Amino acid sequence: MRRTLCVLPFLVGCLLAADVVVMEEIVAKVNGDIVTRSELERSQRQLKAELQARGAKEGELVKLYDERSKDILRDRIDQLLLTQKGKEININVDPDVSRQLADIQKEVAKQDPTLADPEKFQQYVKQNTGMPYEDYRNEIRNSMLTQRVVRQEVGGRINIPRQEVAKYYEEHKSEFQREERIFLREILISTEGMDAAAAAAAEKKANDLAARAKKGERFADLARDNSDAATAQDMGALPGAKKDDLRADLLALVWDKGRGHVTDPIKMPNGFLILRVEEQHKAGIAELDEVENEIMEKLYMPRFQPKIREYLTQLRQDAFLEIKEGYVDSSAAPGKNTAWTDPAELRPETVKKEEVAANPRRKRMLWMIPMPGTETHPVSSSR
Repeated sequence: MRRTLCVLPFLVGCLLAADVVVMEEIVAKVNGDIVTRSELERSQRQLKAELQARGAKEGELVKLYDERSKDILRDRIDQLLLTQKGKEININVDPDVSRQLADIQKEVAKQDPTLADPEKFQQYVKQNTGMPYEDYRNEIRNSMLTQRVVRQEVGGRINIPRQEVAKYYEEHKSEFQREERIFLREILISTEGMDAAAAAAAEKKANDLAARAKKGERFADLARDNSDAATAQDMGALPGAKKDDLRADLLALVWDKGRGHVTDPIKMPNGFLILRVEEQHKAGIAELDEVENEIMEKLYMPRFQPKIREYLTQLRQDAFLEIKEGYVDSSAAPGKNTAWTDPAELRPETVKKEEVAANPRRKRMLWMIPMPGTETHPVSSSR
């Protein structure tokens, strides 16, 4: 017969030792994920730094911090529930994450060209965020994933009839008094610091991009992926400009052109500029078609926030959720039991010999379970 060494008493003894050091504390369990105390403490530090950066004075800072810090655990649970939902419904944001990180690297490399090296960029991220690069990437991924879930599962189900938009327009026409302005997108292909050959290559790139835009490729995507201007992160979007805001040569190229017009590359001191006319507002009260999207947003947002909270409450109702005593989910689902269950308090079920004898099914099941140190052999059907 084989012998087995029982190590359970030793392990229990170790766990009960007086000098055990708690390296991390789990404060909440959300389905298969956890929230730790250090995560909450990091969020508290970030909140305080954010309020200080906004210039909040000491008394105001304390008040704002007390108000918003109550929701830190709630926000973390929200994010976990939404990212879990995103994975469940197979939303993939990895290409968007890679693109955003590439844009960030491109932008910081303009100030320090050595950051074009991936390893140095990862070190830069750690130094400036206080977290490893992979954690930073996951933060971006989770943020994008939650936004997509909210848009798809909540925002996409809010319908605002056009009659309601028209009614709002008629009742609030004074809000839509417009000055004459034009809205443009830009792509800048830089030639700064280039020799003649490099500048010629930049001009060819600008010509190719202008041709692609005129053939119907999305200008915003071309700007995001190719522009050397700071507006690339906003897909080339420029703020609205009055007639007097534009240089005379640029004014002549765009002011009287229709929506969607794309210029040829314009030679500038720092490179080649391509402009696209997005929209133009005439002076006076805007037509409904011009402000329809603006009105939709005004009507949409007051409905959007309550719907998000309803959705998150339902996710909480359906989730396995436990929260340690002393911590509070400020948006707990009504009637949901989230009491923390300590595994150390669980007791094994005990069954009396008489109960086994009275329950044939339990008796058969026990017969099928091999005892430690024994071997089982198939029983011949002839027996």
